[in-house]
Amino acid sequence: MSTGTTHQDGTEAESFANSHLLDPAATTASQDEISGEIADIHEAYRQEVLAGKKAETQPRIDFAPYRSSLLRHPTKNLHHADPETIELHSPAFGQRDVHALESDLTIQHNGEPIGERIVVAGRVLDGDGRPVAGQLVEIWQANAAGRYIHKRDQHPAPIDPNFTGVGRAITGPNGEYSFTTIKPAPYPWKNHHNAWRPAHIHFSLFGTDFTQRMITQMYFPGDPLFALDPIYQSITDAKARDRLVATYDHSLTSHEWATGYNWDIVLTGSNRTWMEDEEGEH
Repeated sequence: MSTGTTHQDGTEAESFANSHLLDPAATTASQDEISGEIADIHEAYRQEVLAGKKAETQPRIDFAPYRSSLLRHPTKNLHHADPETIELHSPAFGQRDVHALESDLTIQHNGEPIGERIVVAGRVLDGDGRPVAGQLVEIWQANAAGRYIHKRDQHPAPIDPNFTGVGRAITGPNGEYSFTTIKPAPYPWKNHHNAWRPAHIHFSLFGTDFTQRMITQMYFPGDPLFALDPIYQSITDAKARDRLVATYDHSLTSHEWATGYNWDIVLTGSNRTWMEDEEGEH
């Protein structure tokens, strides 16, 4: 039985009732099954650490509960590439090309975006705690309803015409960055039945050229979806996972304007922030 409406040309319009039906492939595993797999992997890792194994600070590239992780990492030997050749086909940027207003995602359109206005600020540091200045930082995120402006995101949540969800900034002399944006919402994805991603903001950092790019995700404190999310849980070390979670910072909060979160990004060393494969989409 169809619940859609019919256009004059006889084609059926997709309605809310049928637009969010799950892909059959997404129903092959329940959340309980995924959570059970995560628990088994984490327990095995805990036993390995007790036996003397070094802590894992980066995600496992093949993490079974994250169903498509097998497709998101190299399966053949890597080959050296000529960085100069790559640079000839890459976009170019300089500090003068990044305007200060690009870090405010709430003023990019004619009206105010819907949702909770927030400030996210922090520093980019190396493994010894030294600031990394002059680096390009880009962010992208879902809106306050959990929807991206992307043709592949078609779940039935509204698009905000006043929020595109992208911004960029250059780190200052002390490695500092700051973005004003809207707090994103969780959203569904097709890893398994009733799968939801915790609210997060994607961060991209460039080094001295476009062959030096790292991508990560920042999360918000107290999210109830952390334990259920196989991407977040693909980092088996709890302390490393915790470093992806921002801290509420009342000193960044503005009176009657925005709440504030602090999140530092560490590029190297034992406290390095998790970085994902560039092909990751979630």
